[in-house]
Amino acid sequence: MKLSRNFVNDYIDLDKDLSIKKIAEDMTSIGNEYDLAYPLIDCTNLVVGKILSCTNHPDSDHLHTCVVDIGTEKLNIVCGAPNCREGLKVIVAKDGAVLPGGTIKKGIIRGCESNGMICSLAELGLENKFLEAKDKDGIHEFADDVEVGSNPIKALGLDDEVIDFELTSNRGDLLSILGMAYELGAIYNKKVKSIDTSFTETKDDVNDVFKIQIATSDCPLFLAKKALNVTIKESPAFIKNRLIASGIRPINNVVDISNYVMLETGQPLHFYDADSLGDTLIVRNALENEKLITLDNIERTLSPEDIVIANKTSPVGLAGVMGGLSTEVELTTKNIIIESAIFDNIKIRKTSKKILRSEASNRFEKGLDPNRTYLAIERSCALLQKYANAQIMQGTVVYDKISKESKKISLSLDKINKVLGITIPEKEVISILERLAFTVSKEATSLLVEVPTRRRDISIEEDLIEEVGRIYGMDNIKGKLPVLDISLGTYNKTKRAIKHKLADLGLNETVSYTLISKDNVKDFTTDDFEPIYLNDPMSEDRNALRNSLLHSLKEIYLYNKARNNSDISIFEIGKCFYKEDTKYKEDLHLGILLSGEFYYDIKKTKVDFYILKGIAEELLDFLGYENRYTFEKDEHIPRQLHPGISASINVNGNKIGFLGKVHPKTLKDDVYVLEINLDKLLNIKTAKMKYKDISKYPSIIKDVAFIVNKDITSKEIMDTIKKASSKILTNIELFDLYTGENIGADKKSLAYKLTFMSPTRTLTEEEVMIIFNNVIEKVQKAHNAVLRDK
Repeated sequence: MKLSRNFVNDYIDLDKDLSIKKIAEDMTSIGNEYDLAYPLIDCTNLVVGKILSCTNHPDSDHLHTCVVDIGTEKLNIVCGAPNCREGLKVIVAKDGAVLPGGTIKKGIIRGCESNGMICSLAELGLENKFLEAKDKDGIHEFADDVEVGSNPIKALGLDDEVIDFELTSNRGDLLSILGMAYELGAIYNKKVKSIDTSFTETKDDVNDVFKIQIATSDCPLFLAKKALNVTIKESPAFIKNRLIASGIRPINNVVDISNYVMLETGQPLHFYDADSLGDTLIVRNALENEKLITLDNIERTLSPEDIVIANKTSPVGLAGVMGGLSTEVELTTKNIIIESAIFDNIKIRKTSKKILRSEASNRFEKGLDPNRTYLAIERSCALLQKYANAQIMQGTVVYDKISKESKKISLSLDKINKVLGITIPEKEVISILERLAFTVSKEATSLLVEVPTRRRDISIEEDLIEEVGRIYGMDNIKGKLPVLDISLGTYNKTKRAIKHKLADLGLNETVSYTLISKDNVKDFTTDDFEPIYLNDPMSEDRNALRNSLLHSLKEIYLYNKARNNSDISIFEIGKCFYKEDTKYKEDLHLGILLSGEFYYDIKKTKVDFYILKGIAEELLDFLGYENRYTFEKDEHIPRQLHPGISASINVNGNKIGFLGKVHPKTLKDDVYVLEINLDKLLNIKTAKMKYKDISKYPSIIKDVAFIVNKDITSKEIMDTIKKASSKILTNIELFDLYTGENIGADKKSLAYKLTFMSPTRTLTEEEVMIIFNNVIEKVQKAHNAVLRDK
């Protein structure tokens, strides 16, 4: 919101000695931040001059040598403007003048003396969109009544100052000059002047010739009036200049009045060519794929979420966003229908985001004051009559289903002081509220505050306390340390321990975005969950909450690979999200990705499934789940994993994760990933660690290899070995897998190292062989296995 000092001065008398910077800082002190505070035209050493003579330059085919009277002296100036001529009153930048393009210095131009510059408006820094055609082609021409030697910026009416505010979304009332005036009135204890809405009406009633039909619940308030025989011409200078200061391009008096009233009151208006519109206006939701050509001559495709203004045959405007081309006010327009309405702010927000953000939609989105809706239409009629010679028909066509009553809120002085932590006298509190133009009355133990409808952001007692605090001044509130009961915070030792363990194993921690594209939200998942999508994403690449860490780790891998780093060993611990019924939930996950070579036992080893499996075993053992976990073949794994080189991870029979090689259709490289739901895992209780002494007695190790069918898993064989042995079998280790033609195409060889040891005595070869032979016999019988002898 750009605040014009001249504009707001129409409604509140600000002291002339207040600098624009001071006003901006005072507004910031009560919570209204600004980006810039600046003069509208930031130039120095300018004066109005009159060209006494203008002759062609002797050494140029386009330059002129001029003698210019500036009141105090006559200056020789060289000028190249095509409209430069004798008798013209112009803007002169004297020697030393500072313009946006630099400092003006006297000098010699092609042999002729030049003691300044005759300026165009563009050279004063005025944006191109505000320039008329004549000002784009040459120097500015003043009217004959402008005094020579006077200030040209003042003569132009551009001696204004502007503050560009960055407002919070709840302060829609500040998107108006009146709203700003009330805010400044609270700071400087000034009264806000009322707006002139006086005009005369014809005897004919508009309700007899024009009707409105509201066919949607998205329009609770709609007002219409009719202006006849308008004269379309250039706007008065003060209207044009206030629009320019506010960043809006002047067009003609009728269009400018609609924008002027919007800036003034905060209520957007729309003017229709009444003869093109017809005698009926309908407000409804658009039909699916309905077409509308808007004022920018673009055909828009609409949906039922959009609100349209229509006549009996077709839509003529997109409510709250932009009018239609078919009912545009043109130079030939004579009769006007004036619209002042309130539409559903959420619907307007969605439509404007899809189609076009405008000054009007920005105000509709934040909510409007229904009393200003009435004020704005009356104000527009007064201005149209005064500056467009309009005849205003009697009456207003009204559809009104909205409350316009002020909110009444009880405010406790004790609560104010308790919340703010200071003591503010009741008299001061009442003064602050009245400076905000609220009505205050005393009750037995509190104040009853009547809040006007323009302040939609105030609805509860705490909102009023905030108002008192910010106007009183945050700098006047002394800081103090809070006094409250506190308890010792918690520290997630397990999560920290997991990070340290993985770092000790040689992995690097990463932190990635929780937001990913909805196209990837089901990557590395089993699809049995409901994703969570953002209603209003900042980017289409970040429009969903992740349910797996592995897509993000894959992106990190691809980023590194593109920079010639293929040895990747990374992990991440982070939240993953999903929806269950109507509840939003989150789980803590661990994700690991390995590729290239991995440092293992102080040497580089090519990453494979077993390296990743070993890391998982190390971690699970470290967390206290030793001998309670298994890795099992599972058909219900993410489709991004290779079905023959993957497994689920189970603890106590509960599936807590998976690991495996990334499918070649997803990544052609050898990349291995693991993901564990840590919330599921850590909810499985672990017993206290039991320690036992290392046996003093020697162990006996036996190696055995079995040839079995390829569909037999190592786990099945190991389970059989355990059942066939006794407690003296302390370890089983698979150390070789062999497939080859000499054992059969559908066969494989699995070799195991069996360790036998007793904690109380030395075992004999004979008793070990009894158990060992029993193991061989049971495996052969259970799995149709053949003992491999070489």
